[in-house]
Amino acid sequence: MRIVSGKFKGRRFDPPKSFKARPTTDFAKENLFNVLNNMIDWEETTALDIFGGTGGISFELVSRGCPRVVCVEKNFNHTQFIEKTKGDLKIGSEMSLLKMDVFTYLENSKDSFDLIFADPPYDLKNFEDVPRLVFEKNLLSKGAIFILEHSKDYDFSHLPLFESKRVYGSVNFTIFRNGEE
Repeated sequence: MRIVSGKFKGRRFDPPKSFKARPTTDFAKENLFNVLNNMIDWEETTALDIFGGTGGISFELVSRGCPRVVCVEKNFNHTQFIEKTKGDLKIGSEMSLLKMDVFTYLENSKDSFDLIFADPPYDLKNFEDVPRLVFEKNLLSKGAIFILEHSKDYDFSHLPLFESKRVYGSVNFTIFRNGEE
């Protein structure tokens, strides 16, 4: 895995072979961030990365200049890897790692964000609850973007705030926007 752009551009990090996460492919990540570059002022964006996995999206966000990135991941091995990589990159207070269940976080968070990225395990039994909770709990700031990574088996175009769907190889991203300005 590599960081596509920003101050850590080109940095590579490899999770252990025993890792259970399915990282967003570099190809899909690069294309998605090319789209987002036209929508987001990175230096003004607070971001939430849920189901952090390898932390790759969080590291990309910090690299691009996000002043506040919250990464939520409950798997002990994953959080150890994220902490190690965060240390290797010398990332400070701009990135917070919360070692907890995403659904507990979503139910209890009082924060709102300009960008939320969710990459749940594709076989998660309550996968479709993720966008519902993000919307119900008002986690999106006015004008904010929510990106849900998923397999081709899901269609979220019927949900409120749906803006578009992007497909890069086997990776699907549904993009929602809180249109309230």
